[in-house]
Amino acid sequence: MASEQTPLIPNDADDRKQPVRSRGIREVGLFIWALLATAGVIVLAVYLQHENQISHGHDSPAPKRNLVFMVSDGMGPASLSLTRSFRQHIEGLPVGDTLTLDKHFWGTSRTRSSSSLVTDSAAGATAFACGKKSYNGAISVLPNYQPCGTVMEAAKKAGYMTGLVATTLVTDATPATFASHVLLRQMEDQIAMQEVGEGVLGRSVDLILGGGRCSFLPNSTEGSCRGDDVDVTKIAQEKHGWSYTDNRAGFDAFKHGEKVDLPALGLFAATDIPFELDRRNMSDTYPSLSEMATTALRALEKATAKSDKGFFIMIEASRIDHAGHINDPAAQVHEVLEYDKAFRAVLEFIKNTDTETVLVATSDHETGGLATAIQEPGHLPVYNWYPQALAQSSASCEYLSARLSKHIASDPSALTSKDKLKSWIDAELVKSGLGIKDATDAELDLVVENPEAATQLLAAMISLRAHIGWSTHGHTAVDVNIYSSGGHGTDKLRGNVENTDVGAFLREYLDVDVEAVTKELRDKMTTADLGAPMDMDNYPLSVITDTK
Repeated sequence: MASEQTPLIPNDADDRKQPVRSRGIREVGLFIWALLATAGVIVLAVYLQHENQISHGHDSPAPKRNLVFMVSDGMGPASLSLTRSFRQHIEGLPVGDTLTLDKHFWGTSRTRSSSSLVTDSAAGATAFACGKKSYNGAISVLPNYQPCGTVMEAAKKAGYMTGLVATTLVTDATPATFASHVLLRQMEDQIAMQEVGEGVLGRSVDLILGGGRCSFLPNSTEGSCRGDDVDVTKIAQEKHGWSYTDNRAGFDAFKHGEKVDLPALGLFAATDIPFELDRRNMSDTYPSLSEMATTALRALEKATAKSDKGFFIMIEASRIDHAGHINDPAAQVHEVLEYDKAFRAVLEFIKNTDTETVLVATSDHETGGLATAIQEPGHLPVYNWYPQALAQSSASCEYLSARLSKHIASDPSALTSKDKLKSWIDAELVKSGLGIKDATDAELDLVVENPEAATQLLAAMISLRAHIGWSTHGHTAVDVNIYSSGGHGTDKLRGNVENTDVGAFLREYLDVDVEAVTKELRDKMTTADLGAPMDMDNYPLSVITDTK
């Protein structure tokens, strides 16, 4: 028996081992197949996502999206250095602490206009609004005196809600270029009319917040700066359906954007909203840039909640430019800090909204030729500047100069009693306002003898003590910074670009047809609509050189 079975034992063992080996091979094969299949799915998913992003960014119709464009008028790179160091000093921060803007630096922009290497705000903003170069003074009009369609006008026609926010007059150059067309920026009476809807395209803006009430009131009204008796606020309300407010109570009634009846016009100052350095002490009268920005964003978001289109808004920190013109470094740092706060508020909005939103920010030009150091005549260079000199200032030089004018007006003897006036200036303006305790007789005598130039003279005093230098009371040609939250298409603004490239990005991101608007404007507008005399051959273009 054994002899018969013995040969069978090895055979049985081989038969039992064979299935085990087969199962092992199959399991390894299945594992490898599953691994390859998973990798394939991942690769396919990444590819499809990439293709989807490309198609959304370029070829396919844009999904619902918002675009926030911020303009820091007159802010050059030195303004950031000045403000960053000032903030570190007054708040006791480490040297590595930076502004919100610093964390979102994107590139730089070249600023020249078609008529000059040094642009003004009108030509600079026309490059943003139209994506075209034009001459200094032009409000969305090209060198051939033909209007160019703006991204805001095209956005409105495409179904977007639109808004303008500024801390200067809303008829000033930068906001004007997005919603009006005139040959010269000084034509603010016509700009106001077009902004509320009296242009050939009708109303292109849904929300306007800022200063400049004087251009909307008839010249028979106290505080008006119009050349005629047209009541633009009345036309806006009765003909174009605007709601209107002109005070802080009206702004507060907006409830941070929850209770805004669009289209809404809010004009909170006769001319400019005061410098932030002064406004913070008058917050019961004037809203800040960041307050207006957050209110506008929420109002537009709420208005577009049920729309398949989002919104486009331009927010301008207008008065950085004015501080540069005056050469007032204390006013400037507070303007930049408030702009940084508004920028941060927009980023917070982007973080919390359900709609794709992109923020792009830049300046139209630099103002003042600011340098964070000076070499005094007859002295060797000092490798330092002193933020504490700015921290001691409690008011802008503009505000202090206005106080001087009121003092002289209230006391006619002030100009004849020079020593008395000199003592008042030293105590009330220089010591109390600028925080300067060591003003020289020569400095004070200059202010006494030239009260009409007090703004610039006081600014020179504080700049000297801070060791801040300025090369001009006008603009410069320095490249300005671009900042962004990032998003579809923003890589086109990386590196050094032309200011018209910023304008091109705005229209491309919103996917709107600006050229169609240009054609409509040229079909409908006359030279009279642009504010031109009938005889264009004799039009005095030279007058545009007198611009801010």
